[in-house]
Amino acid sequence: MEVKSTYKYARVSAKKARDVAREIQGLPVSSALDALNFTPKKSAALIAKTLKSAIANAENNFELDADELIVKEATVGEGPTFKRFKPRARGSAGAIRKRTSHIFITLAPKAEAESTK
Repeated sequence: MEVKSTYKYARVSAKKARDVAREIQGLPVSSALDALNFTPKKSAALIAKTLKSAIANAENNFELDADELIVKEATVGEGPTFKRFKPRARGSAGAIRKRTSHIFITLAPKAEAESTK
């Protein structure tokens, strides 16, 4: 039984968030939360929020024990980009792209994750 959680339109670029998401893949849930708490990046807080949501989904919707879960997959995809402009010299304008991302986390029980390897 896989449990999923999604955070859409996160205000951080996907490139920056992917570095943090790669660090927690395959870890038990408690270790992943510890790693995210001590990672000094904005994306770590957003990914931790999504991970806590996935844990709550597992406990409330599927009656799974949080201690038995591992992070099967943590991916970050590109979201829409907000386009803004800043005035530049001689009446021109410089484009500013404010990137967003979608964070997807999948949890699975330890026994099920090991059997699929």
